[in-house]
Amino acid sequence: MSLTAVRAAAEPEHLSDRAEGDALAAIVARIEHLKVERDIVLIVHNYQYPEIQAVADIRGDSLELSIAATKVPQANIVFCGVDFMAETAKILNPAKRVFIPDARAHCPMAAMTDVEGLQLAKERYTDAAVVAYVNTRADVKAVADVCCTSANAVNVCEKLDAKTIIFTPDQNLGQYVQRKLPDKKIVIWPGYCHVHQNMTPEQVLSLKREHPDAEVLVHPECPPDVIDLADHVFSTSGMLKHCRESPRREFIIGTERELTFGLRRDSPGKQFYTLPRAICPTHKKITIRKVLATMETFAPEILLDEATIARARASVERMVEYARRE
Repeated sequence: MSLTAVRAAAEPEHLSDRAEGDALAAIVARIEHLKVERDIVLIVHNYQYPEIQAVADIRGDSLELSIAATKVPQANIVFCGVDFMAETAKILNPAKRVFIPDARAHCPMAAMTDVEGLQLAKERYTDAAVVAYVNTRADVKAVADVCCTSANAVNVCEKLDAKTIIFTPDQNLGQYVQRKLPDKKIVIWPGYCHVHQNMTPEQVLSLKREHPDAEVLVHPECPPDVIDLADHVFSTSGMLKHCRESPRREFIIGTERELTFGLRRDSPGKQFYTLPRAICPTHKKITIRKVLATMETFAPEILLDEATIARARASVERMVEYARRE
């Protein structure tokens, strides 16, 4: 199915499941009550709907949320993001219960890497280290040497002793790392995020013509020809920080559109322009009604076997440790 067809099929369901006005206020009040009553922390990614971000206890990108998940005192985590993010929270907190409001929120890129393929790559590149982008399934993390996020991929790969690195699954992030580390050989897996892959130079240039004073910020999951047009390349947390601190007033944002909720919240009075169709239909499977339903029922739950958790935890904890050293 084409991306256009996926969007057309998905959007009506998402829109009809969203709440407004008095209904939204009642849902928010119930969510806040359940957080206390049921010992729940609500962890929310920057790409979630604004009304979900607004009730979050913790918001952030994959790296921030991975670190935050190790520090929460609550016994129950409701994770509003795609499946690999909730799995990562479970890996780091095996004694806690972790829930995701829609079990169908599968990240397509995470499905582009498989353990069997990685094993074949390791047989070919016997001296290589395996770096798994956090956008991978738990079984892939279990066979990786270390995980990374878009915020620390360059730093993680630079610190490894290995001169050859198998980088999976995002080809654009892998190419970005290779640019930054020319002395290393990055073996790039042919995966991608369809939201960022569909961003084009023409889209950036069109917005630049309309807003000539705007600074261009893009995510490293974007294709190289889009990165070439950027003033800066950042993770979502990096974009938020840069816009807060920058004296500039206008920004073209090359990532999923819901980041603009956080940008406008943190940088009032500044203008943000997103590229067309920058929508992740998988993130949009989660709605605030589903968040409430999960808090009421404690379902769907993220369940991983102990052996996978134990193996995957080592690579994820190495990622977190690299971040803490920065």
